[in-house]
Amino acid sequence: MRILGFNALNHDAAVCVIEDGEILFGAHSERYSGKKNDPDLNQEIVDEALSFGEIDKLAWFEKPYLKKTRQFYAGQYSTALSRDDIPKSYLKQFGINQKIQYVPHHLSHASAGYYTSPFDEAVIVVIDAIGEWDCATIWYVKNGKFEKRWSRKYPNSLGLWYSSMTQRLGLKPQEDEYILMGMAGWGQKDSMLRMNMRNDFFDGDNHSILQLKDNLHRGCKWWQPDYYEDDDSDEWKFNIAANVQWICEEEIMKIMRLAQRLVPETDNCVYMGGVALNCVANSLVAKHIYPKIWIMPNPGDAGSSLGSAAYVYGDKINFEQCFIGHNIEGEYPVTQVSKELLKGNIVGVANGKAEYGPRALGNRSLLADPRGKDIKDKVNEIKHRQEFRPFAPSVLEEHAHEIFNMPVRKSQFMQFVADCKYPDKYPAICHVDGTSRVQTVSKEDNPNYYRLIKEFYKETGCPMVLNTSLNIKGQPIVNDEKDAKDFENRYGVKVFTK
Repeated sequence: MRILGFNALNHDAAVCVIEDGEILFGAHSERYSGKKNDPDLNQEIVDEALSFGEIDKLAWFEKPYLKKTRQFYAGQYSTALSRDDIPKSYLKQFGINQKIQYVPHHLSHASAGYYTSPFDEAVIVVIDAIGEWDCATIWYVKNGKFEKRWSRKYPNSLGLWYSSMTQRLGLKPQEDEYILMGMAGWGQKDSMLRMNMRNDFFDGDNHSILQLKDNLHRGCKWWQPDYYEDDDSDEWKFNIAANVQWICEEEIMKIMRLAQRLVPETDNCVYMGGVALNCVANSLVAKHIYPKIWIMPNPGDAGSSLGSAAYVYGDKINFEQCFIGHNIEGEYPVTQVSKELLKGNIVGVANGKAEYGPRALGNRSLLADPRGKDIKDKVNEIKHRQEFRPFAPSVLEEHAHEIFNMPVRKSQFMQFVADCKYPDKYPAICHVDGTSRVQTVSKEDNPNYYRLIKEFYKETGCPMVLNTSLNIKGQPIVNDEKDAKDFENRYGVKVFTK
C-alpha cells in the first residue's frame, strides 16, 4: 500500500510517501520553491512524490474543520471563513482527487515520532505552537495504540510564547527561534528579570504548567522590558534571550516530570513538536529525566507529513536514516572535498538524497576545518549570519565521547548540545558557553560522510569537521544540482556534487 502524507497551508509545507513500511520520498516544499518556510505546495514537489507510482491513500496532518473552530475563537474570522484552505479543493489544483484521511495535528506529531522510533512502548510528549487546539500533549502508546493522558490547549502555548519573544527581539517568528537559542548563550541569567517575565506572561505559581495570561498569537510587541529599557546596546537582547531560554527549559522540564507521573508504565520517551528542535533543552531532558529518548529529525510541522501517513499505515516505519529527499546521483566526492579541507578551504557538498528535516547532515552541507580560529567568521560571512551564531561539529561516533561530554550515546540528527572538553583546540565549533551542537556520524548513519571525515582524520588527527547547512541566512537549503551550481557561482564556494 502506497500512502501520500501532506502538510500545507500553515507553514513548512511538506510531503512524504511511504509504501509497506518503507519511506520512498520525503521533502520540504521550500526546497523546490526557494521560499523559506513556504506554506504552500508546488507542482514540482507533488510531481516528484507522484513519480513513485499510483497512490492508494492520502493523509492530511490535521483536522481542518476543528482548526476553524479555534480560528473563530481567536477572532480570525476571514481565515476561518475561507474556502481556499480546504484540503480537498486545495489538492485538486495538483491533479489529486482522492479521498483524504484527516489525522489530528498532535496525533500526526506523535505518530511521526513513535512509528520511526525503536520503541514498541513509550511515553510521547508533543510541544509546539499550536495544533487545532492542543499546544502540549502527553500520550501513552503500546503496540500502536495511542492514549492521550494530558493536554494544554490554546492559547496556553510555550511555542507561541517563544515565537512571540523571538519577534520582540526583532527576529522573525516561526523561523528565527534557533537564533534566539544561540543568543541565549551570550546573555546572563537574571533571577529578577526571570521573575518579572514570569509575572508579565505566566499565571499561577512556579509549579503551574503553561498557564499564560495573554493570547500571544499576534506577538508581544507591547511588552516593555523595563529592566533594560535604558540599555542602547544589544546586550539587553542577549540577556532577554538567556532568560527566555531559561523559562522555556523550566516549562519543558515540568511537562517531562508530569509525563513521568502520568505514564509510569515506561521510561522510553518520544519527544516531538517544533519545541523539540531546542537542542539545549533536549540535552537537559536526556541528562535528567529521559536518557532513553527518541526525537525524529523532523519533529516540527513539516514532519507531520510523515506522521499522518504513518498513522494511516498503522505500523512501524523503517527509518534507519533521514536521507529521503531529492536525489543528486553520482559518487560521493570524498577525495575532492577532503583535499579542499586540507588546504584550509571552505567547501560545499551536495550529493545523494537530501536530508528530511531542517538540519544538513552531510548530504547538503557546507564544511570546514574546525580548528581554525578565524574559520567561524569566514563561514558566517559566506552565510550572511550574525557573528554570535555557533556552528556544529560532525564527529566520528567512536571519538565523540573523547572530545565532548555527551548527554546521549549518539546524536546522529544534531539534536543535543554537549560541553566541549577542548574549546581552545576546536574554536570554530564551540559556542561562547563552551557547548557544541554535536552530530555523531557512523558507518550505518551515513557511510559516505563517514568515509570523508575518516579521511580527514587520517591526515590531520582531527576526527571531525565543521558542518553547517548549504544555504545562506533566510534561504532554503540547496536541493538539486542547479541550486548547488547557483550557490557556487553566487557565493564563490566550490560545491561538489560528484
